[in-house]
Amino acid sequence: MKNNTVSLHRVIKASPEKVFRAFADPIAHSCWLPPYGFICTIQHMDFKIGGTYKMTFINFSTGNGHSFGGEYLEIKPNEFIKYSDRFDDPNLPGEMTTTVQLQKVSCGTELKVLQEGIPDVIPTEMCYLGWQESLEKLIKLVEPEIPDA
Repeated sequence: MKNNTVSLHRVIKASPEKVFRAFADPIAHSCWLPPYGFICTIQHMDFKIGGTYKMTFINFSTGNGHSFGGEYLEIKPNEFIKYSDRFDDPNLPGEMTTTVQLQKVSCGTELKVLQEGIPDVIPTEMCYLGWQESLEKLIKLVEPEIPDA
């Protein structure tokens, strides 16, 4: 791991379209993005290039939360998402950039996530652990094939 950067890679047994939808749909996004022990509320999410979003992660044990938001910089449906993040807390300065790449493979989707510019006060390894939990939740959301009744 480079300083202030995390990089993750997964192969997911779901189509790129389904994985992309988990990023694009605000309800789905709020279900899988927060690490274990957190809930997420989305104040707004305008998923388009130049669109903005605002959300809050709330620690379920303490009730304390931290809000952040940003802008969608690049979107290529079912293939690529790049967005900025900025915390509301002045103790967490700077802007992060997250890049998500989706590639169709024989058994589903190859997913690569790169997050850069993590504030110095956040241990990179903790951010990495949080992303691992989030991706585990993403997989549990998108891999099941549940037929309509």
